[in-house]
Amino acid sequence: MHKIDPTKLIVRVMKKEDIDPIVDIDARVFGEERPDYYKRKCALALDESYQIVVSQVAEYEDQVIGFVMANVYVGEFGIPEPTASIDTIGVHPDYQGQGIGEELIKQFIANMKKMQVEYIYGLVDWNDWDMLRFLEKSGFTPSKDLKLEKKLA
Repeated sequence: MHKIDPTKLIVRVMKKEDIDPIVDIDARVFGEERPDYYKRKCALALDESYQIVVSQVAEYEDQVIGFVMANVYVGEFGIPEPTASIDTIGVHPDYQGQGIGEELIKQFIANMKKMQVEYIYGLVDWNDWDMLRFLEKSGFTPSKDLKLEKKLA
């Protein structure tokens, strides 16, 4: 583990140059590289003609060590108030356990408040206890909405 000085951690808006470090972090966390997936995902997240760029990275000593990818919706899905959804969050394994994810979420929430977003949503695997604890610690609670699915053959 690399110990960081939290006063030198920078949380900033994601840029196109951040795609490769994001792919690397994801591969280290989940054990497989998904560059095409993240290139598509990042292209969409960075498309200013489609949406306001709200995805962020955590940078330490000029190295991206964490990220949060998110979207803001105004009027989609029949919900009249502005909402946001967290799509993906990741912290490089060498830097986990030092508050980087918490800082990313804290800054993201502050940015959403400035944009007058009323709700932030996220989907979590019911058995992902670490992520559930992390989000609970950040103030998230179970939603009143019910996700429905239909499996297609």
